[in-house]
This record gives sequence, structure tokens and C-alpha cells, in this order.
Amino acid sequence: MNRHPTQRRFLFLQGPHGPVFSRLSRMLRAAGAQTRRVGFNRGDQFFWHDPATYHAFTESPDTWPDCFAALVAEHGVTDIVIYGDTRPIHAQAVSHARARGLAVHVFEEGYLRPYWVTYERGGSNGNSRLMDMSIADMQAALASAELEMPEAPAHWGDMRHHIFYGALYHAFVMLANRRYSGFRPHRAQTVTQEFRLYLKRLLLMPMLWADRVLATMKIRNGGFPYHLALLQLEHDSNFQKHSPFTSTAEFLKLVIEGFAHGAPTHHHLVFKAHPLEDGRVPQRHDVRRLARANGVENRVHYVRGGKLAQLLDHARSAVTVNSTAAQQVLWRGLPLKVFGDAVYAKPEFVSTQPIADFFTQATRPDSRAYRDYRHFLLETSQVAGGFYSTSGRRRLMRQVVDMMLVPDDPYDALTHGTAAPRQQLRLVK
Repeated sequence: MNRHPTQRRFLFLQGPHGPVFSRLSRMLRAAGAQTRRVGFNRGDQFFWHDPATYHAFTESPDTWPDCFAALVAEHGVTDIVIYGDTRPIHAQAVSHARARGLAVHVFEEGYLRPYWVTYERGGSNGNSRLMDMSIADMQAALASAELEMPEAPAHWGDMRHHIFYGALYHAFVMLANRRYSGFRPHRAQTVTQEFRLYLKRLLLMPMLWADRVLATMKIRNGGFPYHLALLQLEHDSNFQKHSPFTSTAEFLKLVIEGFAHGAPTHHHLVFKAHPLEDGRVPQRHDVRRLARANGVENRVHYVRGGKLAQLLDHARSAVTVNSTAAQQVLWRGLPLKVFGDAVYAKPEFVSTQPIADFFTQATRPDSRAYRDYRHFLLETSQVAGGFYSTSGRRRLMRQVVDMMLVPDDPYDALTHGTAAPRQQLRLVK
């Protein structure tokens, strides 16, 4: 339904740490829409700009579905805006919104991060419309589109801002959350534990940087062929909801055993941690333990975060559960093995070999098909900008507000010829 902006009433739920949802609300108001926000803790409240449109949810979680339905009815909500669609409060809201015919705007970290944010309607990651689209569908939609392809990104972009806002958010929840007695975090860690982990990472950044540089230099100067394993945050919803594993240790065991049985004896295996890995899971210890148990301890390495490009430039192949960082693997034409559901897990790109056979002789992706896939994403759901830095938010607002106000979702807009011109990026070397 094509409503004028003045007829649109957006209800924001939880967003990325920091002020991005507040900035987005202001832009939508400038366009004539009405906006409101439901907050579930003191961190949500701190980052919202207008107390008059803020609704504090202070009850127990089991009352949330009824509370959400009442807010929708009372304020005539036409659209909901969320960051990720799998945490319980969002999944329940999406279910109700679909039943009522509301538009569901879902933001996520960019599928082609770090210079892009993902914006979709209805669902993201394993719930994205991309899961049911074939490469042939995408190529047909691109028939009349033109876009100069940017180079592959080489770094995350907003990491320091991301960590800072995460620590600030959890500090508010830990120290000033008395009003929200019914608040329950969607992760297993308590708020205090989350804050300590963010603070610890901030304080240890110089030491972690030195450790990462030394480990990377050892691999780059080692002169041996190596395969790269891209690790993810165990508590991340993409890992928990869209993969066959319940823990990182399960993935590590499968990969190391496959490497020990299939890889040539002069090849090495490098595990690269997620840039936000904070030590809540003993990844390095588990890697060493499993490598020793399989007799490959001298051929397995662990690197803390850092720039993926520095390791990918010399890698033979890569494996992952369903990390979005695998897009950089495919961009370089490297063989890729994926174990979970992922928007890029198309048969044209991703190996279907058993893991041991993959390490023995991996099949290469169809790079031409991947370029079409990447081109399709850049024309649709990937929006230039970021959540955490001021410059990233400014760039995001220039494009995404118009995308939210049109009736077509990003994929239909391309097919119907209603997609707005895309921003071009100058990537910093």
C-alpha cells in the first residue's frame, strides 16, 4: 500500500548500540511521518531523542506480545523498525505485524560489510528473501541496471565506535536500570558480565593489537600454503538460529578433524577470530586442544581479529559457519565451505564437498555468477554507510529514509524499476 509519509506511523524497537535509530527517527519526522520508540532498558532510553514519544516496557517478558498489540492499536502503527529479527521480543513483534499487514523494516550489519548496512523488509539473514532467490532471478532483475563495481573492502570501519557504544549502553543498563525490573537480556550473559567484557576489551586493545600483528606476520612470512577458518561470535543470532551448531567448539572440532584427515601434510590451517570476540568463549584454548588431539598442533594457528584482507590475500580456501565475512572470500574467487544457512550460500559459489575432501582439493566458485550476486545486493539491500560513526550515519541517512518510505522493498524496487540511484563509494586504501 502506497501511503503518504504523513500517514505513516513508525514504531522503533531495539536497534544497534548508539544514536542511529534516534537519527533515523528525526529524518522520518522531517519527511512527515510520526515515530515512537519502545525501550526495554536504560540503554535504549538514553539513546532516544524524544521523551514524549518513548514508551518504557517495564513488565515481565511474557506480557510483551499483548503490550505490543495494544501499542499498535492505540497509535495506529503502520510500520515497525528493528535491528535483527530473531531475538524473542522482535520475533514476537514480527509475527503480530505480519498478521496485521504492517511493514517490517529490518536492519542488520552489512552483508557486504564494512562499508554497507543491510536494509530489508520482513526478515534478514536466514529469514531474508535472498534465501529463496536463485542467481538466475538476480541476473534477470539486473538486466537493465548499471553500477560500477566497487573494490573489495579491506577493513571493518567503525570498530572503535562500536566497542565504545557497546560499553556505554551496558553501563547504563548495569548502573541505572532500576525502572526496568522485568528486563531480561536476549543473550546468556548478564548485563554486568557484558559490560565487563566490553570494558576489558577496551583496556586490552593495545595488547590484543600486538598479539594479532605478531601472529599475522608469522603466517604471512611462513612460506606455507594455508586455509582460513572464519570464526563468529557464539552468541550471535546468525550462529545460534541459522546453523547446525550449538557451540563454537563443535565447529572447531569438525574443521580440525577434516583438516587433519584431508589436507596435504605441508598445508596449515588458520583460525581468525571475529573482531568483537571478547573471550567469553575459550576459542584459542579449544583450537590448541583439538589440534593437539588430532596431531596437527604445529600446523594450526589462531589470530585475534584484525583485517581479513591481510590473511585472505594468501589463503588457498576458507571455511565458516555462515559469517558475512565470507563475501570477501568469494570476491577473491577462493573456494568456500559453509555449514549454516547464509544468504550467499548458492550452489554456484559454495562447495558441497565433505570437509576432508574440501581440504584435499577444493572446488572453485563461479566468480562471474558471484559478481552478478554482489551486483544485485549493491543495487538492493546494501546501503552505503554505517551504524556507529558519525560519517557512517550521515551517509546511511542520505539513502535509507527514501527506501523506507517507498512501497516496494529493495528487491521489488529493482525489479519494478522504482529503485533510487545508489551512492557510489570511494574506498580508502
